[in-house]
Amino acid sequence: MPELGDDSAAWLADRGHLRVSLADREQVIDVLKDAFVADRLTKAEFDSRVGQAFAARTHAELAPLTADLPAGPPVPAARPPWRPENTTARNSARVLAASTVLTGGAWAGALLSGAGSQLAGGLALCLTFIWIGMVCLFGSVLLESRLDKRRRRRRQLPSARLSRAG
Repeated sequence: MPELGDDSAAWLADRGHLRVSLADREQVIDVLKDAFVADRLTKAEFDSRVGQAFAARTHAELAPLTADLPAGPPVPAARPPWRPENTTARNSARVLAASTVLTGGAWAGALLSGAGSQLAGGLALCLTFIWIGMVCLFGSVLLESRLDKRRRRRRQLPSARLSRAG
């Protein structure tokens, strides 16, 4: 039997009038799950098509559910594994690192300049307060990014999580 989504017109001409089995329905639902995980279907479309797959009695009713989806497993996007997905989080971490180095340098300069330089000490103190504000602001962006990543992981289908674990 050809894969669903390949040449469904020829496949329907041969088997369109035949009744579907549970294995046929499960195969269609697996294709729909892959499309949903790859963001090719919305949650509403996925739910609707799964309902139609369970209600389908013949291959002619089952084939249109996957006709607009590409055949085969989804191709993952090429991305270096060391880069985080969220560029906002990556940029926030860079700003925090740069501001920490700048504040540390200001304090080192103030301490090394001696006791007579009040300007260097005042500048270091001002930079410290600015740095604390930046840590609060950009730290909250990093924390929200991490929480959002956890929420997305929890929303995945149970079968998608099981297939990655195995």
